[in-house]
Amino acid sequence: MTQQDYRHPITPPPELVQQWIDEIHGGPGVLVASSDICLAKLAAQWGADQELEACCELMDDWGLDESDLRAARRPQPLSLKKQALKALKSLQQRTTDPSIIEPLRRALEQLPDHE
Repeated sequence: MTQQDYRHPITPPPELVQQWIDEIHGGPGVLVASSDICLAKLAAQWGADQELEACCELMDDWGLDESDLRAARRPQPLSLKKQALKALKSLQQRTTDPSIIEPLRRALEQLPDHE
């Protein structure tokens, strides 16, 4: 998975994309195509990425660590192992039989943390 795959999705609302298309074409009546939505999403993501980089550079200039800001604004998805442990915890709240849960929990915890 590339770094781009981890970006937080930023998608303009359909009404705003329609407004932009109306402005481009000089008035209402032109339907929004899927390519218009894709272009709007990419442009919004690019703008958000530029703003994040500018904020991180400013924090660096001030001698502050930008890693918390970057982590908060572009969170990494949970690993498959963490997703499975979270699901197991939810299942554990619904059952009183530890013989079902414990072997699964032990097996998941032995998996490597990377992914």
